[in-house]
Amino acid sequence: MTATPTAHTPQPLHRVERVAALLDDLIRIPGTNIKVGLDSLIGLIPGVGDVMGLGLGSWFIYEAHRLGAPAALKWRMARNVGIDAVSGLVPVLGDIVDVAYRSNRRNLDLLRGHFRPAAPIRKSGSRLQLAVRLSLVLGVAALVWWFWLR
Repeated sequence: MTATPTAHTPQPLHRVERVAALLDDLIRIPGTNIKVGLDSLIGLIPGVGDVMGLGLGSWFIYEAHRLGAPAALKWRMARNVGIDAVSGLVPVLGDIVDVAYRSNRRNLDLLRGHFRPAAPIRKSGSRLQLAVRLSLVLGVAALVWWFWLR
């Protein structure tokens, strides 16, 4: 049975947060700000590592389903896992993409954004919106004129 989240009660994501940290942020490479986790290390094992990474990434989608996440969110998470899995098929480059892309951390961020939304953004006045939009359009038009029509 899945719990349906509401805007007033954030879901507990502690287990997902711990697993994401283990898979993507376990250790920091000395002298850099780059962190690697078990997902990157397991991915170094040809074939088997990529399949294990796909399974571990799929667990995040299962947890999202268990928490009651909407289908659109689960599809976005599946895209992240797919990018990680497909890039893992390319030797060496896939391992670099795995460290840089960090699909598990991205999926955790998606879950946090859904279940722990930020404070609502106040709507600005319509005059301010009109002024911002007009200045953007005029700025783009001026750049086009300057570079191409001049």
